[in-house]
Amino acid sequence: MVEIDPPLALASLSGESDADWATAGATYAGAAFLGGIAVDEDSRAAARKLVARDRTEFLPDDPVAFVDRELAALDGVPIQSAVNVRSATVEPIADVAGVCRDRGALLEINAHCRQDELCAVGCGETLLRDADRLRTYVESATETGVTVGVKVRAEVPGVDLPSLARALERAGASFVHVDAMDTESVIRDVVDATDLYVIANNGVRDDGTVREYVEYGADAVSVGRPSDSPAVLERVRAAVDRRFGLETRP
Repeated sequence: MVEIDPPLALASLSGESDADWATAGATYAGAAFLGGIAVDEDSRAAARKLVARDRTEFLPDDPVAFVDRELAALDGVPIQSAVNVRSATVEPIADVAGVCRDRGALLEINAHCRQDELCAVGCGETLLRDADRLRTYVESATETGVTVGVKVRAEVPGVDLPSLARALERAGASFVHVDAMDTESVIRDVVDATDLYVIANNGVRDDGTVREYVEYGADAVSVGRPSDSPAVLERVRAAVDRRFGLETRP
């Protein structure tokens, strides 16, 4: 069971979304997705290539221990913690899942990043076209007892997100975090296709964008790139309170 309260999440930004970032956003958001964290050798090699071309990435010596430390730093912070992980292989998924379970965090499997280096090793968006492998990731994680979800991207040729979401739900996923790109109505399609908790992402900046996603049936919305901007978060939080009816709570 997933319940983000208030229904506003901070979406992961590679190399930036750590415990300090989540703590800073806790005034506004109900959940924070740390990461993305590359957890196996292939994904870490790809992340090093990204760093070589001036992208920011998390590359601790021990990614599982790093996740544990970051989640421990959020003990007592009033926000639902979550961790976004990248992996080209299934085995490390369960290792991180166990840490998330013990720390009360959500685990989010990354089927979203589209950098060439990551896709070349089978991470990120590549998983959207390899539903069988993605299902094994979800199944492996859920066996640990953690609450599992997947971050996905719309507008990937050949990928039917509602059908994929149904398959992930059958595999044990509890939520799906949808980067709608320029197809905001895909949120309605996924909502109609499943009983998953649906987090809508992309372009969430103001009342208009929150309203649109709420009208399409999203259970929550998430802020990506400007998640470190108090001005944006305050504006979005006010919109979330208004559009999800939180202003009428006693």
